[in-house]
Amino acid sequence: MSEIKKENKLLSPKLDAIFQVIFGEVGSERITKEFIETILGREVGEIDLSKNQILKRELKEEKLGILDVLVEIDGKEKCNLEMQVANQADILDRILFYWAKLFTKGFRAGENYGKLKKTIVVLIANFEIKGLERLKYHTKWELTEEKERKYILTDKEEIHILELPKIKGKEKEDDDLLDWLFFLEDPQGERVKKKMEEKEELKEAVTKLQQVSDDERMQRIAELREKALHDEASIKETALQEGLQEGLQKGLQQGLQQGLKQGLQQGLQKGENKAKEEIAKKMLKEKLEISLIVKVTGLSEEEIRKLEA
Repeated sequence: MSEIKKENKLLSPKLDAIFQVIFGEVGSERITKEFIETILGREVGEIDLSKNQILKRELKEEKLGILDVLVEIDGKEKCNLEMQVANQADILDRILFYWAKLFTKGFRAGENYGKLKKTIVVLIANFEIKGLERLKYHTKWELTEEKERKYILTDKEEIHILELPKIKGKEKEDDDLLDWLFFLEDPQGERVKKKMEEKEELKEAVTKLQQVSDDERMQRIAELREKALHDEASIKETALQEGLQEGLQKGLQQGLQQGLKQGLQQGLQKGENKAKEEIAKKMLKEKLEISLIVKVTGLSEEEIRKLEA
């Protein structure tokens, strides 16, 4: 029985390029079938991985792109597995978009809508998703009636979200899905080494990861993918900082302009009031009626009588 070699550092299976090879390459059917069954909580029959374009066949440096795993189940269902490392603010909208795109993919004009296949999207996020903070590490989403949740509108839509940060502290919990999630999180950890002795598919996944990690080409691809992720994060951070700085400067400029405008208005108003008061004083000195002074200056009778004192 093979063991994980401590001296060899394994590439991270959370990196999408590595994840894709382990679960999306033809020959990985046993691994992927077990992983999917554990997520869905049911048995599936034959799976087809032949529609995946594996990155290791083609070295791409210029774009980050999206690397997912497309699985066809029993020729009747479509399942998309996506490993997402970078936090995306619009991740939930993206999930729905990709589900809809996959649901209608291959559907031809004139075909009966009943031929649309059940479509499942599985998102594995290396971050906690905003709005799901109180929920468990694995959530399943379907279209249900608002008040009677047990009524599902259609069984053709199914979304699973797995949040890896939420498995922290659950190392000793007995759960088959956790075995796979800890493999993604720490393939050289004690739990994975122990579970390899019990699960042939998990052992096969670790063995494949070892082989991938020893492949110089895959090492280079992993390096490029990590660089792309860091560059993307850096660009977003730079854009955010520049946006904040620009917003601050504009705010200050607008504030100064607004302050100057208000100051001028207040100054003019104060000057205007002073002039009115001087006119009122002269009219009082000439013993003119208060009502006339009010009409001429626009000051109130109370303001004028204060000037008399």
